[in-house]
Amino acid sequence: MYCRLQIDMEAPEFRDFAKSMVDYIADYLENIRDRRVLPEVKPGYLQPLIPDAAPEKPEDWQDVMKDIERVIMPGVTHWHSPKFHAYFPTANSYPAIVADMLSGAIACIGFTWIASPACTELEVVMLDWLGKMLDLPAEFLACSGGKGGGVIQGTASESTLVALLGAKAKKLQEVKAAHPEWDEHTIIGKLVGYASAQAHSSVERAGLLGGVKLRSVPADEQNRLRGDALEKAIEQDLADGLIPFYAVVTLGTTNSCAFDRLDECGPVANKHNVWMHVDAAYAGSAFICPEYRHHMKGIETADSFNFNPHKWMLVNFDCSAMWLKDPSWVVNAFNVDPLYLKHDMQGSAPDYRHWQIPLGRRFRALKLWFVLRLYGVENLQAHIRRHCGYAKQFADLCVADARFELAAEVNMGLVCFRLKGSNERNEALLKRINGRGKIHMVPAKIRDVYFLRMAVCSRFTQPEDMDYSWQEVAAAADEMAAAE
Repeated sequence: MYCRLQIDMEAPEFRDFAKSMVDYIADYLENIRDRRVLPEVKPGYLQPLIPDAAPEKPEDWQDVMKDIERVIMPGVTHWHSPKFHAYFPTANSYPAIVADMLSGAIACIGFTWIASPACTELEVVMLDWLGKMLDLPAEFLACSGGKGGGVIQGTASESTLVALLGAKAKKLQEVKAAHPEWDEHTIIGKLVGYASAQAHSSVERAGLLGGVKLRSVPADEQNRLRGDALEKAIEQDLADGLIPFYAVVTLGTTNSCAFDRLDECGPVANKHNVWMHVDAAYAGSAFICPEYRHHMKGIETADSFNFNPHKWMLVNFDCSAMWLKDPSWVVNAFNVDPLYLKHDMQGSAPDYRHWQIPLGRRFRALKLWFVLRLYGVENLQAHIRRHCGYAKQFADLCVADARFELAAEVNMGLVCFRLKGSNERNEALLKRINGRGKIHMVPAKIRDVYFLRMAVCSRFTQPEDMDYSWQEVAAAADEMAAAE
């Protein structure tokens, strides 16, 4: 006979533990600006702080709570501090945190509709809500009654790969029909995709994982992919006997938040029957504001579109929204349908396992539902506009100091700037800024020009935080000048 597992965590204690954790989380976030943004630990710091093996007997949850500050927090980089300006934002909000609690409690694995109908159906509706907020063409929305629809992926990198694999399957079928004498290996060897030289490294990685060639197309002087450059690359490859099949347009590049000219590149892709994927991972959140939608001009030419609510729209990681005009190419490419996953309702609703790389998936649509309902579109728009305003505030401080210059146009919540002079001076400046530990930034380099990136990342940011961060930059520059 089996006896009940004896643990010290039943519902009454869970309530106490969870309430304690909620208090801790609220205190942590509300006071996050008081913490040093970058940890001072060295690799391997954590191992000596915990035992060499798991405990044989259960411990008290109070002891676990105590160890958060002792073991974990010394090694945390505080991404939600107003003093964190590296990379791009990763979103965070109380409604999304609570939604993740519920998702963890339901703990379904929503790979098919029947595995948890609410998991699938809420996702369908939330992607329609979100698509309407962006004013996406109706062909992308499930509610249009056409083929289109949306799905939540884990990351923009996954979306780029999923779109590439769908485009690859589509082109393989087309070429096989035109050249039945060619085998699949021959066709794949001729396939070529395209992206700007400023595209994210995940695009190149998608090519490697997809087993196809990807061509890097030079950007213009404003770091944008233009239609004539894409046309030239495609025409050259056609002349060389290759088969163009996939192109990525980036709306908001990682280096400088530049916007490829979708209105030029989309028609070129359509003309040559090339799948057009739009990667708007960071900047896509801003398209909920009508004044930024001009960057989406030409969206009707796209086959797939992706952005990350988990970057800038207050939905905690992971939540990467992807829409496809015709998901059947992806579904057919990924369709492995063993008997144990079949169900009577197949075809009546999406089975999202066919829309993604993994089989399993969490109930991520809850985060969107909670955030959209508890903030409302107006407050999300205000959040985006505030961050864009803070970036302009920082840029004004920068140009007011004769020692500095802007390295790119200020777009969205990103400022690219540098000390006038050599790359080495700017490398030294960044090292000094991060070494002081009060703010955190990362660099980028375009056409061999090294510069610093100041991204507005925290929902707690206030105007005085921009002043503080600029003062840190100026103080580091003063220290350098005194040492020279």
